[in-house]
Amino acid sequence: MDPDAFKALDSEQLAAEIARRASSFGAAATAYAEHRPDYPVNAVRWALEPAREAGLARGDGTLDVLDLGAGTGKLSAVTARLGHRVTAVEPDADMLAQLRRELPEVAAHQGGAEQIPLPDGSVDAVVVGQALHWFDQSRALPEIVRVLRPGGVLGALWNSDDDRVAWVAGLDEVARSRATFIDWDPSRGIRAHPGLAPMEHAWFPHHQTRTADSLIETIATHSHALTMEPKERAEYVERVRAYLRSRPETAEGSFDLPLITLVERSARV
Repeated sequence: MDPDAFKALDSEQLAAEIARRASSFGAAATAYAEHRPDYPVNAVRWALEPAREAGLARGDGTLDVLDLGAGTGKLSAVTARLGHRVTAVEPDADMLAQLRRELPEVAAHQGGAEQIPLPDGSVDAVVVGQALHWFDQSRALPEIVRVLRPGGVLGALWNSDDDRVAWVAGLDEVARSRATFIDWDPSRGIRAHPGLAPMEHAWFPHHQTRTADSLIETIATHSHALTMEPKERAEYVERVRAYLRSRPETAEGSFDLPLITLVERSARV
């Protein structure tokens, strides 16, 4: 569906389209794990900092962290490499199976943000990578507050294209479905909740090394592309391929796709 048509939907149609897109990733779980970018370590550290400052960390500085809407475990992997004890919760069975293959050491459960399968006050932090905009926050935020210990933190992260770079701006014009730095929509972020302190945010430069072919594979894992009809999808991919071939930055060999990782955090009061 064209983004302009998406904006024209009424509330009932919009809810149905969001649900359709949110459920589209499982069929592409292997490609998602291979081609989606990870998250910068300093961004994850910043997201978790309030929990450490609240004295929730153990003597070795580690925390109990829930990765909510964990997908194939991109954010779980970075968090675990920092030494934290990670529990992953993901609603899609195929995405969850891929996560378990990628990260057998991470405790993983099937479930959603609106009904988290964990006890009250069981984690120091909840992190959400590229997924908060799929949540029904009216139901998810009370659940997040419930599972957080006092002083714990909710951290939400998104990777966006750095479209201050000319060729990236051109790519986003052609692809039309990618999150961009300049046009970031604040409504995607953490909403106010009485159990959470006012939200803070920060931006972190990031990048992903790609070739034209692997960047196309990345783009093909976005819900906009996943929910296209086969003919429309093939035409879309060819438009993106033609653009990448036309640019000297991307026509041959590998290159770095510049990204900006947005992080929002809000501590439990």
